[in-house]
Amino acid sequence: MTRILAINGSYRKNGVTDQVVGTMTEALKASGAEVEIVLLRNYPVEFCTNCRKCAQQPGDGPAECVLEDAMQDLIDKIEKSDGYILASPTNFGSVTALFKRFMERLVVYAYWPWDMNSPQYRKAKVPKKKTVLVSSSAAPGLMGRLFFSTLKELKTTAKMIGAAPVGTIFTGLIATAPHPVISEKVQAKARVLAAKLV
Repeated sequence: MTRILAINGSYRKNGVTDQVVGTMTEALKASGAEVEIVLLRNYPVEFCTNCRKCAQQPGDGPAECVLEDAMQDLIDKIEKSDGYILASPTNFGSVTALFKRFMERLVVYAYWPWDMNSPQYRKAKVPKKKTVLVSSSAAPGLMGRLFFSTLKELKTTAKMIGAAPVGTIFTGLIATAPHPVISEKVQAKARVLAAKLV
């Protein structure tokens, strides 16, 4: 059975990002996949202290962090999964602070001794797992994709954990109502992208 992990950095319950991830989850489960959704808004992940002790540890697998929180459990989920949905709405031109905090803790996937100018990605040589990138913005979708850094940061996250995007969904103009509902077109695209993960 294919195991898909959705990591959702949205602040808003039942917002556009939640709806897209929910639509994808339904499609994945209908195709026989096992899906787990991690809502970072409810997940106790501390800020990275940039001590880089994890980055000094050699090896191909993720290193151990000195912080004792739920991040190690999340790393274990990442390692056991066959594919991912990486989701964050755009806030201030970027992923949310929730998602950024999670991203910074992914330094455990880098080998970076102090005498090395740049990190080596531990997952660089392994076969890539599949991921779909999900984001949204108050701006029109095309503008959001071109001028905001959200998708770039989601791609960086995918690279760190050893995944390659098989598609993206970026929903624009989401701030036109207090409780927006995704269109049938967005739902259809979400289902198509979900099928690419299995």
